[in-house]
Amino acid sequence: MGTSSRTTFTKRQKERSRQEKRAEKLQRKAERKQVGETNNVATQPTADLVVTHDEDGQPQGFDFHDFGK
Repeated sequence: MGTSSRTTFTKRQKERSRQEKRAEKLQRKAERKQVGETNNVATQPTADLVVTHDEDGQPQGFDFHDFGK
């Protein structure tokens, strides 16, 4: 009967290890996603914006069409 409980213990240990690895992997994935989102926000291209002027030489404002791609 000793071997029966030993195999059960080993199976539980393996399952616990698998769950811990999965949790760590999901945590790393969430961190990468968060870092990726902050990088995307910080590196939005603003060089594509062109300032246009009206007849009096005053700059015109931008609308949401100027920022979309």
